[in-house]
Amino acid sequence: MNSAAADLVRLLTVRGETLAVAESLTGGLVAAEITAVPGASKIFRGSVTAYATELKHELLGVDATLLAQRGAVDPQVAAQMATGVRKALGADWGLATTGVAGPEPQDGQPVGTVFIAVDGPFAADFPTVDGGKVASLRLNGDRADIRMESVRSVLALLFQELASEQTGNERAQDTEQNGGF
Repeated sequence: MNSAAADLVRLLTVRGETLAVAESLTGGLVAAEITAVPGASKIFRGSVTAYATELKHELLGVDATLLAQRGAVDPQVAAQMATGVRKALGADWGLATTGVAGPEPQDGQPVGTVFIAVDGPFAADFPTVDGGKVASLRLNGDRADIRMESVRSVLALLFQELASEQTGNERAQDTEQNGGF
């Protein structure tokens, strides 16, 4: 799995951008995956493992009413976690994971329900939820499988966003080079 993290570290280094991570069900695995890459210190600001629901509000600024009404396993919670960690740690990009790895359901959600989010310097026309992009996952397997697939998926979500942003920039540069049309 380290190749995805290595690709992200390399791409963010080239772009001169930084990353922060907010984790719940993954319990630090995303941060561990990123920091296993040599040179990660150039881009990685840090992480917050807000496993307890109240810490999502206290440390990451997730809306307390949202947490009380929907619980921690919610797409808006994931989006607010990504935004909150990005702001709290002063990073260009924020990632977040929240969900149910098992063995029991949580907040009325079945095992395998996961929400991942990315927040960053999006283009103005990019559709976002509470400032970030959120993906909903329904994962199978045991606790370890669900947690590791969540790590892989959140890294892929950021990579996808960075790649689509780069493609958009390349098109803009091409337009400028071809007379602005």
